[in-house]
Amino acid sequence: MIASLAGFATVASCATAAQASETLFPAANGGASAETLVVYSSLDTPLARPMIAGFQAANPDIAVRYEELLTGDIYDRVVRETDAGQGTADVTFSSAMDLQVKLANDGYAQASDLPLSARWPRWANWRNTAYALTFEPAVFVYHKPSFADAPPPAARREFVEYLEREGDRAYGRIATYDIERSGVGFMFMSRDQEQFDDIWSVVRAMGASGVKLYSTSSAILERVADGRFVLGYNILGSYAADWASRHPDVGIMLPRDYTVVMSRIGLVPAAARSPELGRRFLDFFMSAEGQTMMASELQIAAVNPDVSGDNTANSMQAALGVQLRPVPVSPGLLVYLDQVKRARLIERWNDALRGQ
Repeated sequence: MIASLAGFATVASCATAAQASETLFPAANGGASAETLVVYSSLDTPLARPMIAGFQAANPDIAVRYEELLTGDIYDRVVRETDAGQGTADVTFSSAMDLQVKLANDGYAQASDLPLSARWPRWANWRNTAYALTFEPAVFVYHKPSFADAPPPAARREFVEYLEREGDRAYGRIATYDIERSGVGFMFMSRDQEQFDDIWSVVRAMGASGVKLYSTSSAILERVADGRFVLGYNILGSYAADWASRHPDVGIMLPRDYTVVMSRIGLVPAAARSPELGRRFLDFFMSAEGQTMMASELQIAAVNPDVSGDNTANSMQAALGVQLRPVPVSPGLLVYLDQVKRARLIERWNDALRGQ
């Protein structure tokens, strides 16, 4: 199935070497003594602006201090501030699913019993503490003019067959994440290993085809857009849809054998200075109003089961069924934070790229 992924345009993970930044959004009612909600987030501030505006329209008495940080820095800062007996953010919103769940599992987050907690999808809620708020797939991206005479591969075995068939014509013109430097890439690869018995034949085929490795989605998509690359493997759909909306030669495919779906997780830290403000943030972005706002303003598929329309997790799952494999919000995410297991997976990945 070739998908437009309109529901995933504009949102991008901030897992790159971006600098931390802090922005204050005064209360919408102009109150000088308004309470201030502190957010640590990996979402780029310009993309977060409509989210904050929507929250403040519903909560005009709340100012927001939005601190944009790398995903690892969010985790480190919450742990450091908590262990030092200091207050920390009122809510964290991060694409590092494993690190967010680790905060919750290790006691650095508190339960948030919210109106929708009981009805939130089970895969998206861990103990009413860590909530998945977005729904974003790993996709194949391709250069449309390069496939004018035949469709692009739609599954992993077709991907391998394409690389073997094209030989020199595809050599050096495919790309994926460097799993040693990209957290999202590592998570997608760890899921591939669990979902597909023959995944190492895919990695060996990419290695034999001179695959190029990058730590960011934009580096890959830029080269697909201008035709230097013909295919990108396991690219975060939110980035891909943003590029496709601006570059008509970028095509997107949800792999039909299975499509891994990641999420950005929100939680209230145990040492939050104003935990009730953090819960108001979570409550809004879990609500039909907040999820509809994200779907319309940021084009993120809604997780809330009450939101209708094509741009929802429910509609995508109804259309694609078991093809979609959402990553559950659970301690299972912690497996590859173990340094020994991580090192073994990376070693096997590098061996397979070398044809071993």
